[in-house]
Amino acid sequence: MKKRLLLASLTLPLFMHATTLGTLFDALKKQPQTRVDEMLVKEADVGLKSVYAKLWPQIGAFASYDYFSTATGLRPVPPNEMFPMIKDQTIPQPFSKNISRIGATVAMPLFVKSIFTYADKTKKLKAAAKAKKRINLLKNEALIVGANANLQYLNAMQKALEGKRNSLRKTRAFVEIKVKSGRAPKSALYKIDDALSQIAIALSDVALGRTKAIQTIETLTGIHLKNPVAMHQKGDLHTEAIGALEPLHKRVEADRLDVKAQKEKLWPSLMLKGSYNKSYADAYNNDKSIDEEYGNVGVVLKVPILDKSQYTAIEKSKIALQKERMQLAKEEQSLVAQAAALKDSLAVIERAIALYGDSVRQKERLRDIAKVSLKAQRITIEDYLRYEDDLATQRAKLYRAKAQKWQALMQLAVIYTNNIEEIVQ
Repeated sequence: MKKRLLLASLTLPLFMHATTLGTLFDALKKQPQTRVDEMLVKEADVGLKSVYAKLWPQIGAFASYDYFSTATGLRPVPPNEMFPMIKDQTIPQPFSKNISRIGATVAMPLFVKSIFTYADKTKKLKAAAKAKKRINLLKNEALIVGANANLQYLNAMQKALEGKRNSLRKTRAFVEIKVKSGRAPKSALYKIDDALSQIAIALSDVALGRTKAIQTIETLTGIHLKNPVAMHQKGDLHTEAIGALEPLHKRVEADRLDVKAQKEKLWPSLMLKGSYNKSYADAYNNDKSIDEEYGNVGVVLKVPILDKSQYTAIEKSKIALQKERMQLAKEEQSLVAQAAALKDSLAVIERAIALYGDSVRQKERLRDIAKVSLKAQRITIEDYLRYEDDLATQRAKLYRAKAQKWQALMQLAVIYTNNIEEIVQ
């Protein structure tokens, strides 16, 4: 009794936390394929920071020791300062063959137009990475919904086939009685057995399909399902704009800014530079220890006059922009056609589901009538089996149409970047 209570306490949480579609979506967001897209967004963010880092001053420190073949100045000495040193040799002159130096340098761009344009370009690339991340997530969520819909279809097919098998087994039981009593030929049993064999083959195909659907969901979420999760449509599909093109739009904008930045490299640039230097040595005229320091700060205007490689870089960036624009036009044309076809097919599928549902109900009645007629020997076994086959075929069409509806709906949701979690639950 205690073991049973312990087992119940362990298994109860599993039933309380049953797998739902939301659980699958949450698991997807923690999987490597989703985390890779997050890393790409972070990479783009670091790229933006690296562009802005070029606007910061570059400060460095140095230390050096130099030996010169002739006495060299520790610092520039103006003539008015040098003349008294020449007259009075007790004054150490700032020249030596062995000089040690320490100091610091600073450099900073004051105006480099291309840096700001590159920053705008990197922002577009970051936006493109974010859009791509969202679309990839939607694609994977759509795959989960599609695989789950396929699993629902296969489960329904399995139940339908098992129902047909049970019906045939019952029919076989009373046909067997008739065969034993000589009121029916033995070939009637062979026909039913052949039909049962065909059902076994179909059930095997269904089992393989279920394994594939379960594997698809497990690959995306890491969760192994035994049966499909329940789902229903709770929101409407919005088809205002083809959001799946957003990453390409952002990349085109980024390439356009790249062309602009390459051109701006031919603009004049203004740089701030400075240095501080402290030198140590023994004066060459009297070997007295001396230390001297001096520094400078200035502004440099750099004007490119001829840079053939930069003109080539501009041409390359223009070609890259044209390629990206053509890719956008190609993808837009494809998605517009695909969306139109999916909308048409979705309307057809919805009508077909209603028609298949009515047809299944009618064929169920006809099958039941045929079973009674067979018992009364008013129809042959072939006629009865035909009613069973017609019912099974129509059920398969109904379940397949329901799965196709989910798949078409999810493809449209990805194209128009709808929030799938708001559409299906």
